[in-house]
Amino acid sequence: MSKKVKGRQERLQGRVTNIEKTDEKKKDEQGNLWKKCIITVELIGFSKRTPKKILPMKVKGKQIKLLRWCCFDWHYKISTRKTLEPNETKAILLEKPTITTYW
Repeated sequence: MSKKVKGRQERLQGRVTNIEKTDEKKKDEQGNLWKKCIITVELIGFSKRTPKKILPMKVKGKQIKLLRWCCFDWHYKISTRKTLEPNETKAILLEKPTITTYW
């Protein structure tokens, strides 16, 4: 279960292994074109803000998919670290897929 650690909630972290662009697009107020992407992340541990937390063996190395809106070149980089949101971390640890987090 997700607990607050020193005022912050724990967050899982992984390495981006693949990014698939979907056909769904939208423009923001500045005219930037955003594309909905499915980002595949291999879980590697918890973020640096929770250094004493150990990733359970049942999820270590697990490939998960995240739905995200991407626009800029750094959104499409492979092998970068990706920190998940607290609600996504909770869903993974409870093994309950959500609309934006699944496997």
